[in-house]
Amino acid sequence: MRTLNYILLAVASPAASEKFYSGLLGVTPVENSPTFVLYVLPSGMKLGFWTKDEIEPKPLPVGGVEVTFSEDDEAAVQATYADWSGKAKVLQEPVAMDFGFTFVVEDPDGHRLRVFTPPASRR
Repeated sequence: MRTLNYILLAVASPAASEKFYSGLLGVTPVENSPTFVLYVLPSGMKLGFWTKDEIEPKPLPVGGVEVTFSEDDEAAVQATYADWSGKAKVLQEPVAMDFGFTFVVEDPDGHRLRVFTPPASRR
């Protein structure tokens, strides 16, 4: 059975991504080179950043990807927003939507980072 456990994003500068994501996620990468940075998150999910000019075949334009993080409840979403809003450009402030309570920030390459919790009726 196939398992989705790795997200790889094309970036302009892995060093800039490392600085941004280490501060945002509060973890350090397990691999860090001039062209590639890799995190293993507490959930086991891997999040990698590869220099866009090194990827073969050539990637689509940088940015335009949304990476989503889930939280246990609205209070946790609000706490993450309080932390991240000082570290990243806010694209959407916390708001209730059909799928849950959410907010969105942007990384240095234009990738969107969404944090959400589903409505209590779906947890």
